[in-house]
Amino acid sequence: MRPAFISWRTTGVLLGVLGAISLISLCVGAGPVGPWRSVNALWTSLSGQATDDQAVFVINELRFPRMVIGILVGTALACAGALLQTLTRNPLAEPGLLGVSAGSALAVAVAIALGASAAAVRVPVAQAGALIGCGAVLAVSRLRGAAEDPIRLVLAGVILSGVLGALTSMILLFDERTADEIRFWVVGSLAGRRLADLAALWPGLLVAALLVLRVARPLAAMALGEKVASGLGHRPAQVRLLTILAAALLVGSATAIAGPIAFVGLVAPFITRALAGPDIRRTLWLCLAVGPILVLTADVLSRVLVRPSEMPVGVVMALVGAPVLVAVVRTRRLYAL
Repeated sequence: MRPAFISWRTTGVLLGVLGAISLISLCVGAGPVGPWRSVNALWTSLSGQATDDQAVFVINELRFPRMVIGILVGTALACAGALLQTLTRNPLAEPGLLGVSAGSALAVAVAIALGASAAAVRVPVAQAGALIGCGAVLAVSRLRGAAEDPIRLVLAGVILSGVLGALTSMILLFDERTADEIRFWVVGSLAGRRLADLAALWPGLLVAALLVLRVARPLAAMALGEKVASGLGHRPAQVRLLTILAAALLVGSATAIAGPIAFVGLVAPFITRALAGPDIRRTLWLCLAVGPILVLTADVLSRVLVRPSEMPVGVVMALVGAPVLVAVVRTRRLYAL
């Protein structure tokens, strides 16, 4: 996909910010290995003269996998949010507000309650749950024509997300083993994740990337209206189906490994549209950097705000995303897409 023109200065600045926050993610933590000790361990490791084995272990085995997973999760959630917002022409259509994350979380909770524990099992289950959740919201919204009303569409998503969240809570209440296994995961967290867990994600993420490349241009045309898109040779019904499938694969993959992290899919497209305009191709391109920046920043804050303990990343993102949601509503940008 060749995106519409984007300032190289904007792209360079975002990549620089991403590089800086990635380095901070490697050097900052809730434990005794602080920034200066981490920097020294990184420098000596690069020179082949590492002497601080504890710091090297913490960076290589704990923080580096966490950073890589945070980048992938941020990219997946940001792109999914951009796709859903463009598809519904609604800047409030965030995966957490349209039942996608809640459906994925419920599916994983059910799978764990039935005995599944391997990431390879949870990933397809989470993706199927995300697809069912999003499809259910769109189906319910169309019963009374809410698909054309951004407010009603979001309300339908919030209601269904609440129902799915209540079902997840019931499972946790009645199944102590499941509650112990996913108590920290269910609010969104990158702690304790390993690079080996990513092996099960690559097939779904690869398919999602191909689908995004396939629908980016048609979605840009559909922003002008379905009749215009049809006149240009696109098939709106097929584009909607492929877009929902891509979003489900992205959100399902992110939820399977990090739990349901809300508001990334709302905040990232909001920022990228402010930087590059409403064109979905520009939005997706910048989401590759903005999404990871948001997740890694939230992850760093989660380690330092309550040291020596940690806050879940999902809680920190909610503290950031809720004011942005209010700002979107107050500026009356609901019909801007």
